[in-house]
Amino acid sequence: MAERTLEVKGMSCGHCKMAVSGALNELEGVSAVEVDLASGKVDVSYDEAKVGFDQMKDAVEDQGYDVVN
Repeated sequence: MAERTLEVKGMSCGHCKMAVSGALNELEGVSAVEVDLASGKVDVSYDEAKVGFDQMKDAVEDQGYDVVN
């Protein structure tokens, strides 16, 4: 399992948190998502053989948020 912290701009409420975590959890290979609204950080545990950064970034951006890194 790999871990990556995404910096996400535009999250401000519980709905944002649920939208981002829900989108990431739907990706095959993602096993855990922790969203910290205060810092804008999203910690993702995932299987590198099944999912990559670009797929995670696209899933978050499809929900209307910007991924900085």
